[in-house]
Amino acid sequence: MARILVVDDVPANVEMLEELLTAAGYANVATATDPAEGLEKFGLFNPDLVLLDFRMPRLDGAAFLREARRRFPDLAPPVLVLTAQTDQATRRVALEAGARDFVSKPLEFWELLARVRNLLELHMLAKAQKAKADTLEVAVRARTHELERVHREVVRRLCAAGEFRDADTGQHVVRIGVMAGVLARAAGCTDACVNLVETAAPLHDIGKIAIPDRILLKPGPLDETEWKVMQGHTVAGHRILAGSGIAMLDAAAEIALCHHEHWNGSGYPRGLAGEAIPLNGRIVAVVDVFDALCSPRPYKRPWPAIEVAAYLRTHAGSQFDPKLVDCFLAGFDRMLKLRDDLDSASGLSL
Repeated sequence: MARILVVDDVPANVEMLEELLTAAGYANVATATDPAEGLEKFGLFNPDLVLLDFRMPRLDGAAFLREARRRFPDLAPPVLVLTAQTDQATRRVALEAGARDFVSKPLEFWELLARVRNLLELHMLAKAQKAKADTLEVAVRARTHELERVHREVVRRLCAAGEFRDADTGQHVVRIGVMAGVLARAAGCTDACVNLVETAAPLHDIGKIAIPDRILLKPGPLDETEWKVMQGHTVAGHRILAGSGIAMLDAAAEIALCHHEHWNGSGYPRGLAGEAIPLNGRIVAVVDVFDALCSPRPYKRPWPAIEVAAYLRTHAGSQFDPKLVDCFLAGFDRMLKLRDDLDSASGLSL
């Protein structure tokens, strides 16, 4: 039911307007003879239409409209101004303050009711459309949330598949995702980009499921031939993940392919250099090496933190994007703690 607020400093006018509106079938009418009281009712009543006298003491119609807009910016009912002043200056002031229409005093009741009906029809239609849009927005948000959940579940299960080949993979890929997101944010990436790299990064080494066990699980250093085979995990990962048309998997495919490229062009598989290497790949390159150096492997001990930081600093501008290394080292202690916290949460001891 439409709510109408009447604000006029003359009690007889208010009484007459209330009776007229009620007789016309508008039962939900609030009134005020004091503009300050009218403002309070404006906020509490949330009217669908305001009938406003324009010449009132202390707070005229224009000031009323400006104050209502300032105090209640989310409320925007149409305002029908009731005034005996029909000059161009008055009309301009009223329109600029937010009035939608005018009725001249003395009032013609048929005209007043016709303008009330027209303004209410338009306003109620707009409210209905907004309510529909809000409902659709809620549905879209719910659908988007579900798709994001599905994408994360796809990542989790693909990572689980990788764990069947390499037991060291499990918690490493979780850490890579979280730390890649932190580094992306430190580097000034948008929220959308941060979320994308955080979700996609755990799949950076999925291509290792294509590497033979004798190479993947070899406890010692790889020879030249074995190393060439191991390098193929980048291309294999890209082949597994590319072509879906899903942004997260497309980003994961890009990361899988280029996270071993080097800033100076000496990396693999394509020998890309500088900013020709996609940003997501450059981000993952830093956190991947950081985590690998901090972790024990069958062929090496975990490096002390000071040596890890020195390695990153030394290879900034050759292996790594120097700006990303600067961002990473600026928050180095935080990254160490984050890594420890993730290990503690997993129940693993590395």
